[in-house]
Amino acid sequence: MQLHELRSVHRPKRSRRVGRGGKRGTYSGKGMKGQRSRAGRKFRDIEREMILRIPKRRGAYFKTISSQPALINLTDLDRAFGAGEKVTPRALETKHLVTRRGGRIPRIKLLGSGKLSKKLTVIGIECSRGAQEAVKRAYGKVLSETKEAK
Repeated sequence: MQLHELRSVHRPKRSRRVGRGGKRGTYSGKGMKGQRSRAGRKFRDIEREMILRIPKRRGAYFKTISSQPALINLTDLDRAFGAGEKVTPRALETKHLVTRRGGRIPRIKLLGSGKLSKKLTVIGIECSRGAQEAVKRAYGKVLSETKEAK
């Protein structure tokens, strides 16, 4: 037996070059002619185009405006509050020192610029180190929102 005398057990199957890209026959689901059937077609849908046109703030860790605290100085407290009063986020809102953001009272931070001449109790408000010292110098208290504060 020689090499040209060998026969396959199975019937020969004709290989057919198809439109490449799946099990969809000759056109692979791309249809017949036109720009959409060609290789490398570039169509963007309108929503994607609009998203790409919106200006974006770059960087992985940028803070949104809503996450930044509302800043209040000691001079504002000295003007708005009387001696012995409690300074809370709700009280600051009623005195119009803080406005709501998205229906909520934002985080508030007390900064130490200015002088405080009255004894005040600050409850549930973040304070800078200078602001804390100024409140304590005026014989006031700085409390985080706990059971003692309520």
